[in-house]
Amino acid sequence: MVLGGAKIRQWKQWETEIHKNNAGNGPKKLTNVQQFEFIRERFNGVGMESTVLSWMHSFVKQFYASVTKSDYATMRLGFIMTHCRGNPKFGFHRYMVRALEADFKKVVGIRWYLWIFVVIFMLLNVNGWHTYFWISFLPLILLLAVGTKLEHVIAQLAHDVAEKHSAIEGDLVVNPSDEHFWCGKPRVILYLIHFILFQNAFEIALFFWILTTYGFNSCIMDHVPFIVPRLVIGVVIQLLCSYSTLPLYAIVAQMGTFFNKEIFDEHIQQGLVGWAQKARMRTELSKDAAAAAAAGPTRHGASSR
Repeated sequence: MVLGGAKIRQWKQWETEIHKNNAGNGPKKLTNVQQFEFIRERFNGVGMESTVLSWMHSFVKQFYASVTKSDYATMRLGFIMTHCRGNPKFGFHRYMVRALEADFKKVVGIRWYLWIFVVIFMLLNVNGWHTYFWISFLPLILLLAVGTKLEHVIAQLAHDVAEKHSAIEGDLVVNPSDEHFWCGKPRVILYLIHFILFQNAFEIALFFWILTTYGFNSCIMDHVPFIVPRLVIGVVIQLLCSYSTLPLYAIVAQMGTFFNKEIFDEHIQQGLVGWAQKARMRTELSKDAAAAAAAGPTRHGASSR
């Protein structure tokens, strides 16, 4: 969170610059779609060859400049125009940080299916299989796949605009949609990040536990040529996930069809929850009163007869 927060704080100045530039609304001009920096950086053409090139570009992009200023400004505007069109000065950066903090509570949590994986992992630790070594590649492969997918979501946003328009009047606006994510659910990415960080933490913790309990030369520790790559992979996963994948997820996850409840301030969230509970209670009371009123004449009629 320290590394990811440092990366996201760099985007704060972009938010400030956008607010300053939007202070005066000038006349809208017609611009060729290829002149937008976002399209030039993310759109690779149409066709099968361009699709393969787009995936390859997305894979490499996660290692350097994963989110540029044009990416941030375009996705920010797409979110605002979709979910809060009436508030062009919406604090997107603050909302994104609150959403990431809420997701972080899930990322650091432990679920039952994670412990099932640990049990299976322990049972596969057979002498000669070097299970600890081979299993360390699983979170690395998943992390690279997640980072590539998040970058490709941004490329798909650019592709949708470039495919439908040749020129645009005013600013470039993308259309957020769940269709760009695996299984049509942005939360799938969060579950994968959760599993990656848990597995990596378990690998590192297991190493130090064996080191302090049985010593470096223990047979449980495995051979040195298998230990060093495990530690290197663990450090690489931690750094890449913290400084690239998590910040990338923080902004790309907002490109879904729906927004998070963190779009409201905490006191507004509490007020909405209280209002919903009171409305539910009033509905139940009105139903009870209607049922009592309907049953009253029946009892009265029966007693009269």
